[in-house]
Amino acid sequence: MAKSWSINTNRRTKTWLIAALALAVIIIAIVLIRHFFSPAAKRARDNTQTVKTAQAEKKTVPVTIRANGYVTAIQTVEVRPQIQNVVRAIHVKEGQDVKVGQLLFTLDARNEAANVDKAQAQLARDKADLADAEAIWKRNQELFAKKFISQAVVDTSKAKVDALRGTTRADMASLDASRVTLGYNRITASISGRIGAINVHPGSLVQPNGAPMLTIAQLDPVHVSFTVPEAELTHIVASYPKGGAPVSIQIQNKEEWDGKLVFIDNAADQQSGTIRMKAAFENKDYRLWPGAFVSVRLISRSLPDATVIPSQAIVTGPKEQFVYAVQADSTVQAVKISQLTSDDGFAAVAGLPPGTRVVIEGTHNLRPGTKVREAGTGASKAASAPANKPKP
Repeated sequence: MAKSWSINTNRRTKTWLIAALALAVIIIAIVLIRHFFSPAAKRARDNTQTVKTAQAEKKTVPVTIRANGYVTAIQTVEVRPQIQNVVRAIHVKEGQDVKVGQLLFTLDARNEAANVDKAQAQLARDKADLADAEAIWKRNQELFAKKFISQAVVDTSKAKVDALRGTTRADMASLDASRVTLGYNRITASISGRIGAINVHPGSLVQPNGAPMLTIAQLDPVHVSFTVPEAELTHIVASYPKGGAPVSIQIQNKEEWDGKLVFIDNAADQQSGTIRMKAAFENKDYRLWPGAFVSVRLISRSLPDATVIPSQAIVTGPKEQFVYAVQADSTVQAVKISQLTSDDGFAAVAGLPPGTRVVIEGTHNLRPGTKVREAGTGASKAASAPANKPKP
């Protein structure tokens, strides 16, 4: 009886195992069939890659030169005295805006004022002597006419008059020189601008060859100095009139200014292969400060009827650059191109016909002959180029 029960139990166990195994096989077969006939598996079998494309367009493209520059003052004057003296008064404050001719410093003028008084007194005395000599000469001429004196006496009196006239002229020149020296004690601004730190105080001894008393910088307008490759010089000179090429700059907060090119250096730097230029910018609110670094953008020329594609479509190989062009049968072919210029995410290239559809996303999975399909709805967006006209 026990042996019969054991045999029945073994049979039921084998039946359950066989049923479970059959169920597992069925589930695995369903999963495999679903995976085999799924879109992903189908794509894997036919090796079709999903990509994004854009169409190459023909446009007139400005060639933009980007460079790093720095702000410089158009004029900077270091104020020094013309004579050695002691500072008596300071009439301005640090960081103040001044106008041409505005009084900055007054020096101790007592010695120079005394020299002016001395020169005036000497001139007055010599003028009196001259008047007396002229009167004597006149009387001697009258006496000579009456034959009371000889010609020698008249000649002597005339010589004295001539000598005193020369002395008087020398006295007048000496007085003018003393007045000029006296004027050196009033130091005024030679340009309009903003003054920097004041390096002296009342009572300080200042000298012509010493440290500057202060510095005045013209901040409106200002210049931005930068360098460009010398290969672009011919295009810059030929593309713009003498009025100056438009230039724009950006500072750290991305704020932009528009100015114009006003200076091109007369020689290129042989070591760097660049040439220095300057652009002028209005700076009424003093947002641009001398010494600050800025990003410079200069449009040197335009490329008419250039082929434009998104820059991300360009693949850089070991020896050359190329793009994957989509063919009529939805396969891709590698087309060698030469990049002429690039800006704002777009590039002008040579070697690619306008209207060609190029791959812009998914290039890392492609090989020549790979079949592709457009991502999403399949509707592609045309490439758009930068603005045709430079900013004025």
